[in-house]
Amino acid sequence: MKKTFSIISDNKKPARQVDAIKHEVKKYIARERRRDLPEGADFWDFNCKIGPSEDAAQDVHPTKINQAIDEMVTAGKQSFFIQVLAHPRTRQTKPKNET
Repeated sequence: MKKTFSIISDNKKPARQVDAIKHEVKKYIARERRRDLPEGADFWDFNCKIGPSEDAAQDVHPTKINQAIDEMVTAGKQSFFIQVLAHPRTRQTKPKNET
């Protein structure tokens, strides 16, 4: 998902529009997690970026997306860019400490 969201809407108050944006991103991540994993992959990982524009977007952890959206709203931005890309990953095993 690469999308620029507008906080200003004709038929919604800004607070409801922000909630709708958060819900749309959450639905997208859930939908991507339900996809079939390729052979050898354990889980879907997400590369997320958010910023006032595509060029100024910075990396953010998927669990911090809602917080980053709230920061955009409190900064007074009228619109912002979100990028959420899924890619398959495998779990890394921790080395056992031998004592």
